[in-house]
Amino acid sequence: MKIAVNTRLLVPDKMDGIARFSYETLQLITAAHPEVQFTFIFDRKVDHESFQFPKNVDFVSIGPPARHPILWYIWFEKSLKNYINTNKFDLFLSPEGWVPPKLNCKSLAVMHDLNFEHYPENIIWSHRKYLLHYFPKFAKRATRIATVSKYSKKDIENCYHIPSNQIDVVYNGANDVFKPATRKEKIAFKEEHTSNSDFFIFIGTIHPRKNLEHLLLAFDKFKAGDQNKVKLLVVGNKKWWPKELERTFQSMKFKQEVYFMGRLTDEELSKALASSLALTYLPYFEGFGIPILEAFQAETAVITSTVTSMPEVAADAAILCDPKNVEEIANAMQLIASQPEKRAALIEKGKLRKNDFSWQKSADLLWSSIEKTLNS
Repeated sequence: MKIAVNTRLLVPDKMDGIARFSYETLQLITAAHPEVQFTFIFDRKVDHESFQFPKNVDFVSIGPPARHPILWYIWFEKSLKNYINTNKFDLFLSPEGWVPPKLNCKSLAVMHDLNFEHYPENIIWSHRKYLLHYFPKFAKRATRIATVSKYSKKDIENCYHIPSNQIDVVYNGANDVFKPATRKEKIAFKEEHTSNSDFFIFIGTIHPRKNLEHLLLAFDKFKAGDQNKVKLLVVGNKKWWPKELERTFQSMKFKQEVYFMGRLTDEELSKALASSLALTYLPYFEGFGIPILEAFQAETAVITSTVTSMPEVAADAAILCDPKNVEEIANAMQLIASQPEKRAALIEKGKLRKNDFSWQKSADLLWSSIEKTLNS
């Protein structure tokens, strides 16, 4: 059997979200199925040494590099389609959900979320126009669809009118590098990064839907009500830093207590999470929310949102807040900072909840979806 895989997003040292899902599940699936020949298709030259995949994986590069809507169109609608149709594949797997037209094999699209359908204003016009036009087509082209939460499954059903029995839920996992830190490691991290102070931590690309603006306002309110030494660490690339967010930040009374860390390696991020009072992760739209699992594995408390997929992932192991209610978020931060017993109870629940997720479980679910696609 031959399976073609869209691996366009596998870029070493730049893997977030979809790319992480792709890398972790494909590592396990390719190793577990040596009888299958996998062809990973990139839109650029790739250094094979950057990845550790078994011998039943071939790497193919076809152009043009798809980094803009016009090039997306050329790559997916023309180049990728032609490559797949001129080679004999049994299945095309697209972990980012994008499917070329008129393929001569079956296809499985992994659609992680439809945030652009609900908040199109948060995406630049060229990307927005492409996604809103083509994603409904991708959903119709795919033989079968997988997605990462029950919330996203229902959303795909409602938005694109795909029957429920054609959509599988394949939850995310978290890398084993995320683990508790020793007391010595926590002290060392705080000495280096926060002047020996406790801190909350935000993780994610700085994008409007990640809702950093309301978190900053809530942190300011929390600090104003309790003059403590607690800091806020912001981890993630400043991919979007709009004027509104800059104004919010500059208006903060305690902005000097906010530390921007940029992007961290997984090892550094694990130490940061494990040393924090809590993960403050409050997007107003998320298909899953991998940082929640990473926090559970690092054994820290979690404050997250009441909306979309986050209650499904966190269950009772987090404090849930309305992501647009500044006072509610500030009160949750105060609760964590002032009541060690509440924080400890959440950590214990998180230690249990993490057992419901793993990349091995994700890989098994994805392989099951592949089999359903082949047999449909």
